[in-house]
Amino acid sequence: MTEQLLNDQASRLLTFIERHPRLFVLTGAGISTDSGIPDYRDHQGNWKRQPPVDHRDFVASEASRQRFWARSLVGWPLMAAARPNGAHRALAALERHGRIERLVTQNVDGLHQRAGSRRVIDLHGRSDTIICLGCGERSGRDQLQRRLAKDNPAYYGHHATAAPDGDADLELDFSAFRVHDCDRCGGLLKPDVVFFGDNVPRPRVEDALSALDNSDAVLVVGSSLMVYSGFRFCRAAAAQNKPIAAINLGRTRADALLSLKLEAPAAALLERALGGC
Repeated sequence: MTEQLLNDQASRLLTFIERHPRLFVLTGAGISTDSGIPDYRDHQGNWKRQPPVDHRDFVASEASRQRFWARSLVGWPLMAAARPNGAHRALAALERHGRIERLVTQNVDGLHQRAGSRRVIDLHGRSDTIICLGCGERSGRDQLQRRLAKDNPAYYGHHATAAPDGDADLELDFSAFRVHDCDRCGGLLKPDVVFFGDNVPRPRVEDALSALDNSDAVLVVGSSLMVYSGFRFCRAAAAQNKPIAAINLGRTRADALLSLKLEAPAAALLERALGGC
């Protein structure tokens, strides 16, 4: 992208933000690529890799859990080491200036909070937290990571391409992998995230829709919106005749609803538009 084109898009974005002082911001995997976390989809919105684990398979199948945790054991260090980039910091600064009603993220990496954003709804949960499906107890992911690494040294030594959710593209015989259950009740442990095939908790959706009602425009950053859990907010905004802007490299499911479409790297564009914020 040329400097002239980036400056033009930054100017258009800044105009949109200045015209709409109460923004509902929706972010996806594309905002975290500059932090070293891969995204899910290509420019056409198609999967770049196999979809993540399905919730029903994880709950029903020990083999599925072994495969998930073995791959996560390898992929988690990238997620844990990731740091906020310029896009996260720009949105945090915009929030400090009172311009963001609510930031809803489809990501599970926690990078918005690390950048300083406080008005965040983690729509799909957080990968740095573990939940027991039996008793509901929550604990930190680092603790479980250490236990899994200690009990599965043969798997921990592998290297593989990481994925946006802390998974990794690893294909082995996982039948010898030791999975840990809850020490308190013996229940199944999983990351406190919404797996495919599961539903976003209704209170989160209602909280986000309430924030959308109080906003005067939507800004989408780094999401193709192919998953309905995010797309629903664009549909709701369109039904309320609220303008929608999107920063995304490639097509989105909401292209027909957009007032402004900017195809540029999120960090470069937001830093250019909001550098003085």
